[in-house]
Amino acid sequence: MPRPRSDDKRKRILNAATRVIVTQGLSAPTMGIAKEAGIANGSLFTYFETKSELFNQLYLELKQEMASVAMKDFPTEADLQEQFFHIWRNWGNWAVRSPEKRKALAQLTVSEEITSETRIAGHRLMSSIGELLERIRSAGPMRKVPMSFVIALMNSVADATMDQMIQDPKHAKTHCKNGVEALWRMLA
Repeated sequence: MPRPRSDDKRKRILNAATRVIVTQGLSAPTMGIAKEAGIANGSLFTYFETKSELFNQLYLELKQEMASVAMKDFPTEADLQEQFFHIWRNWGNWAVRSPEKRKALAQLTVSEEITSETRIAGHRLMSSIGELLERIRSAGPMRKVPMSFVIALMNSVADATMDQMIQDPKHAKTHCKNGVEALWRMLA
């Protein structure tokens, strides 16, 4: 009879995969991930049948964490601008606190290993943020622009802002504010 799976061991594998992706890329062998997690290589496959499954699950875990952090203490009664600024600050702070997770997610996002089903599930995890972005866009100068373009702009500004926040932590709040104000002017 197989041993029951441990949530702690699963988390260790996902955390190890995050670190290994950042240092070695997506082509890193599973043996390196298992070693980083402190488990036998075969144990990794008890939790994830394939490396691709591991990467897809990690992608969803990181998206879920990012969405949860962004929406934490969401000010439902505030106006759109304050709601958007709130999400932006939380998202930026997550990136500063978790630079490895941000880097791993960036690599996974462009990976062909991530299935279309996983990408759809990832979009669903971000649906609250997407709905807010749609409300902002619908009344602004970008109302006729495809939402995919608006999201690409937002991600580009977010990446530039987060890079600045990480490179210059002393002025992270200022960089965060400048980034969100620039994006707000584009959208609203």
